[in-house]
Amino acid sequence: MFIAQYRYDARMIDAINDPTPYYRLDPDTVLQAIDSTGLLTDGRLLALNSYENRVYQVGIEEQDPVIAKFYRPGRWTDEQILEEHDYSIQLAEAEIPLVAPSLISGRSLFRHDGFRFALFRRQGGHAPELEDRETLLWLGRFIGRIHAVGKSKPFECRPALTPERFGNDALATIREGQWLPPHMETAFDSLAEDLMLHIGTAWQRAGNFQAIRLHGDCHPGNLLWRDGPWFVDMDDCQSGPAVQDLWMLLSGERYEMEQQLADIIEGYRQFCDFDLRELQLIEALRTLRMLHHAAWLARRWEDPAFPIAFPWFDSPRYWEDLVLNLREQLSAMQEPALNLP
Repeated sequence: MFIAQYRYDARMIDAINDPTPYYRLDPDTVLQAIDSTGLLTDGRLLALNSYENRVYQVGIEEQDPVIAKFYRPGRWTDEQILEEHDYSIQLAEAEIPLVAPSLISGRSLFRHDGFRFALFRRQGGHAPELEDRETLLWLGRFIGRIHAVGKSKPFECRPALTPERFGNDALATIREGQWLPPHMETAFDSLAEDLMLHIGTAWQRAGNFQAIRLHGDCHPGNLLWRDGPWFVDMDDCQSGPAVQDLWMLLSGERYEMEQQLADIIEGYRQFCDFDLRELQLIEALRTLRMLHHAAWLARRWEDPAFPIAFPWFDSPRYWEDLVLNLREQLSAMQEPALNLP
């Protein structure tokens, strides 16, 4: 037993330090991993669209297929993954339509050949119609229920969404990797300083808001609609302001976003209080997401899947467009915050 554990740990250490940690995750390894849980695979395997982790639909004999998520080595600790699972299961037990990890013999996190993975039931659905008021009210009600559960206790291991983590750390990654074209470095540094200054001001205006357990990445791609919403992919769950799970559902002109926000919060407040001071954070959070996304691509660039999927990332045009968009965000953060009509 000690020898087997040592071998597992050695493989994990190698994978954590390897910029291409998935090169050993071939179809046979995926199927063997699922078989190791006691399920019997039938050989059907479909790779799904995922870059941070690797996700597959796997056929099971005489049962519906399952979704298997293989966690990127080194990103989360076991404790952080299990905290995600516990929160997801808690939400599902509260009859919130969220696809939680499956339990097999009381376990939700499994290991095979140096990889950690979880299994989920397959959930069908289509994108929600976010221009529809009833859809927004419905989403607001369920996000309010998610946050009511999220407030019941804090995360102990999962990280928090902060300007330092999503902003300063992201900027350090971009600078240290020398991604910026030389002619843009000075302008970018000046812009970054102004952005972080206004992000900090937004945080101050929001006051002493309560950081709660969030979905964390509640964009339309993580919502499936089938006779109502289903929330998926809690991989980015974290502590932060409640508005983080609301603003990514907004789009269009200012007056359109304010009406959408009013509908969402109307549904939300049926189950959970909402601190209107957090509206000061929307454009700051949008800016942090843009910085964090650029840094995420930089950190993963040596993974062969990333240059194939994002071939434009290391081109001067990408960074010129990013700087232009960030300048627009700087202007947006200086305008009055969205308000309820």
